[in-house]
Amino acid sequence: MAGNFWKSSHYEQWILDKQDLYRQRGEDIKIIGEEEYHKIMIFFINYIQAMGNQLGSRQQMIATASVYFRRFYARRSLKDIDPFLLSISCLHLAAKVDEHGNTSPSKLSNAANQLAKMHPCIPPDDGRMSKLITEVEFYLLEIMDCCLIVYHPYRTALQLFSDLKLKESDDKLKRDTYGLMNDSLKTDACLLFAPHQIAIACLLGATINNNKEDEMRPWFQELAVDYDSVFEILRMITSAYKRARSVDISHGHNNNENIKSLLAKIPKPNPPSSTNQNSNQSMMQQFR
Repeated sequence: MAGNFWKSSHYEQWILDKQDLYRQRGEDIKIIGEEEYHKIMIFFINYIQAMGNQLGSRQQMIATASVYFRRFYARRSLKDIDPFLLSISCLHLAAKVDEHGNTSPSKLSNAANQLAKMHPCIPPDDGRMSKLITEVEFYLLEIMDCCLIVYHPYRTALQLFSDLKLKESDDKLKRDTYGLMNDSLKTDACLLFAPHQIAIACLLGATINNNKEDEMRPWFQELAVDYDSVFEILRMITSAYKRARSVDISHGHNNNENIKSLLAKIPKPNPPSSTNQNSNQSMMQQFR
């Protein structure tokens, strides 16, 4: 993971053009609208986080799964694979890539069912989901062109903290930076910007939140970074916070109803037209 980002598949294949990204998801946006699309993405990133917490996963593994989820839907429609099934498959693959140990389909199924008990808007696994994980994983690998290595902003953040020589009294600044980096996954930032840009944006956001702008302004002024991109990342995170209020599963009954209504808008796969249908379409139809 300490390799050169600029020579990696992450940079060469998965830093996307914004217009191309929106063009790819145009079919879904025509059906559900851009605002609802973003809310659906936020809900499922929250779901992946909740699943990861349920499993006791490291944050980096959860972040890797979240990036895989976003990469898949950057190329495919929401109707191609049920997002709950894809979320769990992304966690299964990320656990292997980040060497998290045995995150078996049965463990994932149990975690999904525990979440379903706590939150009525989340469907339980009736046994079909865990059986399809491996098959979905192959499809996910195909769509991502086997680009499994993800460069996260966390490493850059550690370098920035070291450069700043932060004290113990700055622990809240660090925590807020990490929180913003995690929340950046609720946006398209990981598809559009390099990890160092995300790290700097999140540190800047944490600096503003902690009223340290005057103290740290000279340091930020010396950084060789595209501040237009940095401010765009902060804008995206701020927009995500506004959208997230109505899809937060921890906010009780009213949000459960909002989420159920939102999930009902997700495009469904077309019914099979023949017995010789494509195997991937068959798999999705079976799960739905």
